[in-house]
Amino acid sequence: MVLPDNDFGRHTTAKLNQILDRHGRNAANLLQILHETQDHFGYITPDAITCLAAQLAIPRARIESVASFYSFLHLKHQGAYRVLFSDNITDRMLGSQALMQQMCQQLWVEPGRVSEDDLVSIATTSCTGMCDQGPALLVNGRAITRLTHQRVQEICHLIRNRTPLADWPADFFHVSDNIRRRGLLLDNQQTPGNALRAGLALGGENTVAAIKQSGLRGRGGAGFPTGLKWEACRNAPGTARYVVCNADEGEPGTFKDRVLLTRQASLAFEGMTLCALAVGAQQGFLYLRGEYRYLLEPLQSVLQQRRNTNLLGKNILGQAGFDFDIEIHLGAGAYICGEESALLESLEGKRGVPRSRPPFPVTHGYLQQPTAVDNVETFCQAALAVQMGAENYRAIGTAKSTGSKLISVSGDCPRPGIYEYPFGVSVREVLQDCGAVNARAVQVSGPSGICVAENEFDRKLGFEDLPTAGAFMVFDDSRDLFEVARNFVHFFAHESCGFCTPCRVGTSMLKQSMDKIAAGHGTRHDLAEIEHLDRVLQTSSHCGLGRSACNPVLHTLKHFRPAYENRLKSLDFEPAFDLDGALARARLMTGRDDTGAHLNAEES
Repeated sequence: MVLPDNDFGRHTTAKLNQILDRHGRNAANLLQILHETQDHFGYITPDAITCLAAQLAIPRARIESVASFYSFLHLKHQGAYRVLFSDNITDRMLGSQALMQQMCQQLWVEPGRVSEDDLVSIATTSCTGMCDQGPALLVNGRAITRLTHQRVQEICHLIRNRTPLADWPADFFHVSDNIRRRGLLLDNQQTPGNALRAGLALGGENTVAAIKQSGLRGRGGAGFPTGLKWEACRNAPGTARYVVCNADEGEPGTFKDRVLLTRQASLAFEGMTLCALAVGAQQGFLYLRGEYRYLLEPLQSVLQQRRNTNLLGKNILGQAGFDFDIEIHLGAGAYICGEESALLESLEGKRGVPRSRPPFPVTHGYLQQPTAVDNVETFCQAALAVQMGAENYRAIGTAKSTGSKLISVSGDCPRPGIYEYPFGVSVREVLQDCGAVNARAVQVSGPSGICVAENEFDRKLGFEDLPTAGAFMVFDDSRDLFEVARNFVHFFAHESCGFCTPCRVGTSMLKQSMDKIAAGHGTRHDLAEIEHLDRVLQTSSHCGLGRSACNPVLHTLKHFRPAYENRLKSLDFEPAFDLDGALARARLMTGRDDTGAHLNAEES
């Protein structure tokens, strides 16, 4: 069906039809359709929603619901330039708040608002994945790193002059890899296709057996055995099977996927193709976080190179019936989509709300068909494990944590960046390698992970001791660990999808409690309430976000309790709302300030 020209302007009609045709007029591609619609029109206009609803045969309400869920999609105009400062704790430590204030003052715009001339809007986003080269911001989705007051001034000048983003200095958009220590994965120089040839020689079933024998576990932090996942997907009943690469690393402090997709993209795609051979899939998807949009074209180029060399497409490497290809889907600024079932919902063009489990994705994944979901590093490691042989791979690392691990190091150290180690490296060794001095604490695996104090620096990274998705945030003795935890709490409250009441309300209550303590109105009752809130969130939250929301507070309370207690106003209970203080304006208006006009005086 093609829209008649009299419904909309001819240009609008033609453009929307092009976008719809490119995505097969399939509602499952709604998120990608909305991305392109916003790219062209500046925001998702009411007329465009009407058009898309008619063409996709879905309600307007669904389109508006999906668009409103993702922070990078907009139903209202956000200005010609949409500036988002990274609000991650490491960016704050590097002065991002002062830089944002400078830009707001120079462009005469309030934070979170659109300027009166409709030129620019300035706000914050949780994390840009540039923690090793902050402070960072996004301008219309493009990352600019290593901000300084001088660079902010130059950006303001470009915006005031309405200079197109394509004409901005190229060095503004340079993103460094900052690889500080290489190992098994980052040193990989194998010719593309070698792992696939090894897999074809083994066959699908034996490839699964090899992955199981290698001891490979998922690199997302939970550490589920990869071979068992692939085996369950292979054996599950279904009309089709899918392979999904989760490249939506939204955990503050994590940026390893960014480097892998820059340096080892072909290896990641090889791992996905190997998985397709193992489970019997013909279609794969890479779900790329919206902050890494600048990688989209280079990744498309790598995919095309693999198609040109018969490593993707029909009859791969001459194997009759071995058909597999990969599409890239772009996220839109939702941390929760890093959870695999929420990612699948997003991949289907829906709000990224986590599913109830069971059933699990291996039996009911994309379009309710068997789906193997792993992250970028896991697929890379799987290709290496098959390529070098299960026994050789298993010899690296520890008994329960085989292979190597990429660590994203940021914070108080002179050499932030990517470090690769065999599993079993101690926290202290990583601190020495990155040059950290006077380290007081390390946040391992991001806000949802573990805060390690100085007396625990000999603990080792691995599933036996400190499992990690890769984040390694260093805080020296000049840092206030209460403020670090408060930033993490604000992050969870902001990123809660709002689906379940315990998480939606609980993260908000936790945020209010931390803000109350920060304002000097806290008591020990508030600390006890936080511990009670953790028990509620742990037992009743729908997904891992709610269950881990209290971790930063509980871990810092355990190790750095004085940072909290020094802020407490008294040991007794004090309500969050100061009624007597709220009456101050009334006393001023009536000219009364005697004891009878004060609440406490009356009560005594």
